[in-house]
Amino acid sequence: MGSQLKTIVWFRRDLRIEDNPALAAAAREGCILPVFIWCPNDEGKFYPGRVSRWWLKQSLIHLADSLKSLGAPFVFIKAESTLAALLQCIGAVGATRVFYNHLYDPVSLVRDHKIKSQLVALGITVQSFNGDLLYEPWEVYDESGHAFTSFNAYWAKCMSMPIEPTSVLPPWKLVPPTGTGSIQSCSIEELGLENQIEKSSNALLSRGWSPGWSNADKLLTEFLSDHLLEYSKNRMKVEGITTSMLSPYLHFGESSIRKIYQSVRMKQLHWAKEGKTSAEESVNLFLRSIGLREYSRYICFNFPFTHERSLLGNLKHYPWRTDESQFKAWRQGRTGYPFVDAGMRELWATGWLHNRTRVVVASFFVKCLLLPWTWGMKYFWDTLMDADLESDILGWQYISGSLPDGHELNRLDSPEIQGFKFDPDGEYVRTWVPELARLPTCWIHHPWDAPKSVLKAAGVELGSNYPTPIVEINMARQRLDDAVTMMWELDNATKSAGGSSEVVGDNLIDMKTMDIPKVIVKKEVSCTASSLDQRVPSIHNVKGGLHIGNGLKDVSEKKPIGFNLNKTEISKMDEDLLSTAESFSGRKRSISESQCAVPTACMSISDVKTPDEHEPFTPDFLTGTSSKRPDRCGVVKEGDDSQCSIKGLRPCKRPAEP
Repeated sequence: MGSQLKTIVWFRRDLRIEDNPALAAAAREGCILPVFIWCPNDEGKFYPGRVSRWWLKQSLIHLADSLKSLGAPFVFIKAESTLAALLQCIGAVGATRVFYNHLYDPVSLVRDHKIKSQLVALGITVQSFNGDLLYEPWEVYDESGHAFTSFNAYWAKCMSMPIEPTSVLPPWKLVPPTGTGSIQSCSIEELGLENQIEKSSNALLSRGWSPGWSNADKLLTEFLSDHLLEYSKNRMKVEGITTSMLSPYLHFGESSIRKIYQSVRMKQLHWAKEGKTSAEESVNLFLRSIGLREYSRYICFNFPFTHERSLLGNLKHYPWRTDESQFKAWRQGRTGYPFVDAGMRELWATGWLHNRTRVVVASFFVKCLLLPWTWGMKYFWDTLMDADLESDILGWQYISGSLPDGHELNRLDSPEIQGFKFDPDGEYVRTWVPELARLPTCWIHHPWDAPKSVLKAAGVELGSNYPTPIVEINMARQRLDDAVTMMWELDNATKSAGGSSEVVGDNLIDMKTMDIPKVIVKKEVSCTASSLDQRVPSIHNVKGGLHIGNGLKDVSEKKPIGFNLNKTEISKMDEDLLSTAESFSGRKRSISESQCAVPTACMSISDVKTPDEHEPFTPDFLTGTSSKRPDRCGVVKEGDDSQCSIKGLRPCKRPAEP
């Protein structure tokens, strides 16, 4: 009887054969039809950027070859509706089941809940699996049953819990169903993941990267044998291969996080037997980075509004500076701060940044320029090869002081000091800011202080071929202090307005208490007419009595952008998850667009400090700097074939505005 079962295996960001729970479960019980559906409408404003789509295309080609060798051709479908595409596949082959692996970002939570509910209503068995995390977000909670809002407490709890062993062997044979010929499928090219203009630039990416699940395995093996032992010493270097470089592979699910975790643990035991005590620090730091990736999914699932506003409620009063000219200067790498500019130019040229560089450019963005962190998060999404919504949300909220355990609100890190710390010899700056290539190392990170004779000898004309600083650091510090003060005044005024009229204004000075939401995790949340394998968020605000149960809204029912919700139509109970659904529906976004919705969160700054040892973004163990950079930038805006020379350290002609 089992051999007659026909299952659709819906691939998304789980593009691997090994340790793929959905694929393995389906293969054990009959025929399977592996399907990938590309539906741009589902992506909304988080439509993937150029380099991210290139990676996806190459990974799909790699997986298609693997599935074909096992006996089941991979079906590609470009659709206006993911649900309609799945129903077409079900009808064509007579499938009775749909299997897939969980996703946790707000886009997918809305879509998956809708699709699952409608398929179950039609009598289709829908089952989903954990193929992306060590622990499901609803499995980890504190003693009160609430979601953690600090990483250290969360990870300590995780490390006290058992981990399910990884099934490392892939299916040895797959049996496809009959009737696939009637499916309106397409070729990989017809999916439209890259256009003709993009192909010439994308061709350069293959010099440094090899997408695909088997290549991820090779990279992991190389890292464990050659780099993990020295990870604690080398991970802060922005040049060379100092980390695992696995972040894009993990984003698309080409590598299993459970396999990585267990492989590192085995290495730890092996080194312990050999008496290599120095390896302990490297292993612990690496595992902590795995924890940061877990935590990013945990936060996004339990607080699905964090893509558009701060986790801390106080920060809704922060006075952002929505200065598009400074936003443009930051994107173009023309801020006048060499290390920041080098990072932004590398990002634009290659789609890649070391985590330390991500921290510095992001900190400068929100603390020195006071620009909304959501703008920076969206730009990272549009340009990073390993763009990962959950990791970027965690990183940007952390840097902007929007998390309870994030940067202090009044913290400002000097980009000059950060440059000397992470690029002491100035080679990184010389590579990506060739205008400064001949400047002596002692002036490379603060050319504005160099004597005129030194600047002239180096061919540097400040304000001409290289900009003067976009903002003076002391002015930035004062401006941020003022913004933080204003934030607390507005926050305190709001709190007092809701209380007794007898409250004296001067007594509000000490009311700097953080507004941290409470989410009850322990309480089970049911999905109507569906199994409990995939949960949806249930949000409780203890003080305000806010509760959101199965409040996921149908994306297709969203009102036009700019529509003001009528409170008589939409209850307060559904507010947070409605904002999730509204934000993602029907808003296609090209990589060249820069307009972002102004957020309602905030942050701040004070004395110069060095970055924390463990700052989120894409976790340290996942990022690094490829030693195989293309000789040319390889990023071209549509309609503009300008590229910039990197190898010869000649003045760089900027491409068209990203």
